[in-house]
Amino acid sequence: MFKPYELFVGLRYLRAKRRNHFVSFISMTSVAGIAVGVMALITVMSVMNGFEKELRDRILGMVSHASITSYGGRVEEWEGVRDRIIVDERVLGAAPFIEREGMLAREGQLSGGMVRGILPEEEPQVSEVGEQMVQGELGNLVAGEYRVILGSALARSLRVNVGDSVFLIVPEGNVTVAGFRPRMRRFQVVGLFEVGMYEYDRSHAFIHLDDARTLYRFGDAVGGIRLKLDDMFRAPAVSRDIAAGLGAGYFVSDWTRQHANFFAALQIEKTVMFIILFLIVAVAAFNIISTLVMVVNDKRADIAVLRTIGTTPSSVMGIFIVQGTVIGLVGTVVGVGLGVALASNVEQIVPWLEDLFQTEFLPADVYYISDLPSELNWADVGRISGLAFVLSVLSTLYPAWRASRTQPAEALRYE
Repeated sequence: MFKPYELFVGLRYLRAKRRNHFVSFISMTSVAGIAVGVMALITVMSVMNGFEKELRDRILGMVSHASITSYGGRVEEWEGVRDRIIVDERVLGAAPFIEREGMLAREGQLSGGMVRGILPEEEPQVSEVGEQMVQGELGNLVAGEYRVILGSALARSLRVNVGDSVFLIVPEGNVTVAGFRPRMRRFQVVGLFEVGMYEYDRSHAFIHLDDARTLYRFGDAVGGIRLKLDDMFRAPAVSRDIAAGLGAGYFVSDWTRQHANFFAALQIEKTVMFIILFLIVAVAAFNIISTLVMVVNDKRADIAVLRTIGTTPSSVMGIFIVQGTVIGLVGTVVGVGLGVALASNVEQIVPWLEDLFQTEFLPADVYYISDLPSELNWADVGRISGLAFVLSVLSTLYPAWRASRTQPAEALRYE
């Protein structure tokens, strides 16, 4: 009457009232275990994806997609070099820069950092710093006025604000009869920026390119040219093409080289985290094996009757494969629903938990990012749910095979 009857009997066993309530409890535990494992995997992978994207965007907002320097550390006639580069349609913007180390001081407060000389009108082509200003603007940097824009954390460490003055000391100087005297210059703070990444907010300062030339004695040269590309993931290929076009004497680097170890470590961490959390699903799959083994023992008389009336061993296997598959499917679907909901709202849930427990999960002075971003990747959802479902189906094979070994003669034993 019911075709395929393996599906009907398998679902009937799930709905039937069992004499052994412990089997029902283990079945619910299996469903809950798979759901929790899938939910945790989707949520954690989404947070890892969001963390990687946020870091990449914030890093690229400071370091640019690619940069051109010379082997001598100075690029002469940079305007001509830039004109040769921007003819490439893949290059969206190019701006000169000088980046050197320096020491900032004010009333006994000292802090080292990276000092970058820029052209305020050119910098927005390759950087997002202008969009991250909390006070002032890049246009406040005027050549010859010796003005500086500081990262917000760096300004706090120096205890300065807009309108205050700081001394910039460079690790270069003059040798006099009194000894070595480093060069220094008083700068007025005209702006503060905050990109949301403590490493940069604490260590970077911007000055006008002409002031950097004077302070570091670059003459008419610049330290290099920063580039913004139409596709940052093609940066290695574009960099190679640009280097070939410029010829000898120039060195082109891209963001994948500058932070290769960091992003490789992040990828390894994602892989290890996936493996560790997938063990939760594996444990739940072992619960499915235990559940079906108990069901087989509980239904041995029924199986023997089915074998007596002509049910083949493969059909008996199908009955229990259906039962275990339904358990895995329900757990996977519930886990996907909970995981997608949690991953989509984690940015609102975490601040609520921080307020509730009066704590800060990601202190800005310890972690690169002080908030918890999330980016739901449907490819990851499909991979996680697919692996969980396949593992659930594989977990049914041994109990189903064991059930198929039941002989028709065993029906007499249970009469």
